[in-house]
Amino acid sequence: MKRSLLLAACAAFVMSAASVEAAPSAAVVAAVADKGRPEADTKRDADRKPAEMLEFAGVKPGQKVADFIPGGGYFTRIFAKTVGSEGKVYAVINQPPPNAPPPAAPPPIRAVAADPTYGNIEVVQAGFTAFALPEPVDVFWTAQNYHDLHLKRFNLDVASVNKQIFNAVKPGGYYVIVDHAAPAGTPVEAADTVHRIDPAIVKAEVEAAGFKFVDESKVLRNDKDDYSKTVFDPSLRGHTDQFIYRFKKPG
Repeated sequence: MKRSLLLAACAAFVMSAASVEAAPSAAVVAAVADKGRPEADTKRDADRKPAEMLEFAGVKPGQKVADFIPGGGYFTRIFAKTVGSEGKVYAVINQPPPNAPPPAAPPPIRAVAADPTYGNIEVVQAGFTAFALPEPVDVFWTAQNYHDLHLKRFNLDVASVNKQIFNAVKPGGYYVIVDHAAPAGTPVEAADTVHRIDPAIVKAEVEAAGFKFVDESKVLRNDKDDYSKTVFDPSLRGHTDQFIYRFKKPG
């Protein structure tokens, strides 16, 4: 009898360990299935696995979410539908330096925020080392952009950026980072060459800002990636080895 109980307990432990990824909530599933999303976005869903990623990030209706460097708004739209009318999404974009030439076109996220379908999106444009959100957020998110903070042309103080993010998150809130992995020991200069970063560097920098590492999702890990190639190489674009880290602000 005791042996049977022990075996059952071991089996339950193995099953729980194998089921790290929780099933997406109804709100997340509905947001991903939203018919208003652009076809160009939905075609990327199989590779980007947005439902699994939002569930891992803990995004829920009514929350406040920041999408840092949102690009064309792929995740911003899904955040907006997930948090709903009681929630808010802040799309954080960089303010060009005063002497920079004017952009050829407005950042694409402004068109997303102007769409009445997404009335809960607000664009925040400021320097990455000096931005402030209108209110603290439950989740601060950035996808495939953290390595860009180390690009030489930006000349950013990454420690200051992470401290600004720490200040923007509610106590008990999360900072979630998705990025292209580089092999262990790869220097940060890889950001300028292959647009990758060693996950250990990210963990050390973010923890130095005051966050605590919580866990990792492996839904986008790919050990068949050729790390010597840039992430834009047609042979692997969309299929790179990507890590997803979740950090928590104490409190």
